[in-house]
Amino acid sequence: MGDQSAAETPLISLQSKGHGDLLNIIDSLRSQGISRYIDLPQLIVCGDQSSGKSSVLEAVSGIRFPTKDNLCTRFATELILRRGPDSNASVTIVPGPDRTDSEKTKLLKFQHEIVELDQFEHLVNDAKEVMGLDGDAKAFSNDILRVEVSGPNQPHLTLVDLPGLFQAGNKAQSDNDAQVVKDLVLSYMKKARSIILAVVSAKNDFANQIVTKYARELDPQGLRTLGIITKPDTLHAGSDSERSFVDLAENKDVNFRLGWHVLKNRDYDTRDSSAEERDQAERDFFSKGIWTTLPPTHVGITSLKPRLSSLLKDQILMELPNLIRDVEGGVKECQSILERLGGARATLKDQRLHLLQISQSFSSLAKAAVGGVYVDQFFGSAMTKDGYNKRLRAVAKAILTEFSDTMRTKGHAKYILDDNETQPFQSPPLSPPRIRRSDYIQEVLGLMKRSSGYELPGTYNPLIIGDLFFEQASPWGSHVNAFMSRLIEAARTTVNMILDHIADDETIGGLMRQIINPEMDALKKATEQKAAEVLAPHQRGHPNTYNHYFIENVQKAKERHWQKFLEERLCSHFGLADIDETYHSPDTGIQLRPLLTSMTSRTEVDMDRFACSEAIDCMLAYYKVAQKTIVDVFSELAIEQCLLQKLPEMFTPEVVFALEPDEIESIAAESEESRVERSRATEKLKVLESTLKVLHSLDRHKITVQGKDEAGLSSDED
Repeated sequence: MGDQSAAETPLISLQSKGHGDLLNIIDSLRSQGISRYIDLPQLIVCGDQSSGKSSVLEAVSGIRFPTKDNLCTRFATELILRRGPDSNASVTIVPGPDRTDSEKTKLLKFQHEIVELDQFEHLVNDAKEVMGLDGDAKAFSNDILRVEVSGPNQPHLTLVDLPGLFQAGNKAQSDNDAQVVKDLVLSYMKKARSIILAVVSAKNDFANQIVTKYARELDPQGLRTLGIITKPDTLHAGSDSERSFVDLAENKDVNFRLGWHVLKNRDYDTRDSSAEERDQAERDFFSKGIWTTLPPTHVGITSLKPRLSSLLKDQILMELPNLIRDVEGGVKECQSILERLGGARATLKDQRLHLLQISQSFSSLAKAAVGGVYVDQFFGSAMTKDGYNKRLRAVAKAILTEFSDTMRTKGHAKYILDDNETQPFQSPPLSPPRIRRSDYIQEVLGLMKRSSGYELPGTYNPLIIGDLFFEQASPWGSHVNAFMSRLIEAARTTVNMILDHIADDETIGGLMRQIINPEMDALKKATEQKAAEVLAPHQRGHPNTYNHYFIENVQKAKERHWQKFLEERLCSHFGLADIDETYHSPDTGIQLRPLLTSMTSRTEVDMDRFACSEAIDCMLAYYKVAQKTIVDVFSELAIEQCLLQKLPEMFTPEVVFALEPDEIESIAAESEESRVERSRATEKLKVLESTLKVLHSLDRHKITVQGKDEAGLSSDED
């Protein structure tokens, strides 16, 4: 609610024509039904029954509001006051949102001019009858009684008077009625753009008046609540009660940032006095006693009118940027709904056109998602979960990178450690079990003896390499299947998100049933078959490769083992603990024959182990080549060719043209729910677009709030 300066922009003076035009614009928007979608700034009059709300409205407007039999507690009353050269008044009904078209037509026909102010009570009775409140069937209505009053002494002001709150039922009002009234009043009080005028009667302890409780709950900081104290003349002069209400008016007890105001209205004895007599009696009352301690701007109807006018004006101007933002958001939402629903599709031609439009959008977005071109607004922010899941290329790349790392670190059945390796022998969790090379050679030696053929001693059966490799690569199948499932699910997720963006729920249901699910199942099957083909050479048959890296890997392994053998023999011959030690010869001569014998001597058992070692080296060399190969082949042939590149082709215009008429109708036929949703979105969009034009016209004038004091008074006030 804070003040705003008017450094470089024109001001709207209080009670000026610009002020009246501003309120007229907001009221016209409200009459067009914008309040159903966007909360407008407004002053709402709330209070317990018999709190004096009707007297407040009467004092502000000069119209006698009915007080007998709770005549004005059955519906909300919108009081529109405007300053003008001529005095006139009218009463109309704004139908509630739950009314049927025929009921709305009937209610809108209720339009009456008030020639004599005494007519008002009769018109209220007539309005009740039109609203259906004349019997016991309906105690309260969502319709709004709209009272428009203009005249030379009227302020520019709009108020919404709400039914009085009560907690216990009686013959005329049930406990259920009390709940209905509470729900209605709270629905207005909850709106952040509503300024709450909380009317409190001095006849009752304010702590017992429920309106203050609700105001503090819904406006805990008191930023948008103005308290109004009525019936101060019922307090005994000098009493504690009088003192407590003066403290309340001074904002010492219940603190509202907008403060408090005190009114003295007619009592039973002065009920027939004129407005002038009423105002004079009020001035006399506040000119004596303890009430003189209050600022003149906080007592009496004369200062309340400009105070309320200023509050409403400033609230409208302050909320204007937020209103524009909310309306623009509503326009985008409606446009999105209508785009998703598409045009009306009562005929086969309409239905086919609807599917063609969706198929074009689907194919385009799917290509973008697969191709990594994320410029369409559909993709949103990459930093959100949904935005990332829509970027299928990024998701697939991340999964395949993880697949490559997993195959490299966890693809082998056993992690073979060289005997001289010093890293911990214990296998980390979820890692392949570790085994010393000497122990693994011993295992392979046993396998070779059981698988020997015509090979000579010291050599090995070539088929043993296949047995060793298939065992070492045995985890590949589970890894391939696990990552394939993740990629297929990622593709499904992206497809579903594209459909959610471009089609309505009913059409999506038909598409999923008739096209998308069967196509996704087919892609899944094709991907699984290709993955099985990729895996097959690594699970059975005989290892085969023409990759030169295989020979290089074998040679490197042999060189590594031969170097290790030589190191051992040299250290043994010269009595060194480590090959990096310096040998100090006792004489200058070294006998080469003993050295040669030491380096070349091997036993028959050593030759068999050497054959095992060579077989292991061949297997590991082939494993490295095959492991790199399967990562690339699986990624390209299975995932890229069978899954990702096929997604945009699942639902194209060509697919739509190939559909039979009954298939098109089954997918695209529109339900009553969709027709209703389109109708509502169209109606809402029309109202919001009209509202946006009006609000932008206000914004272009750069209207700002005039500086004011705590009382909300301007230099132009009357």
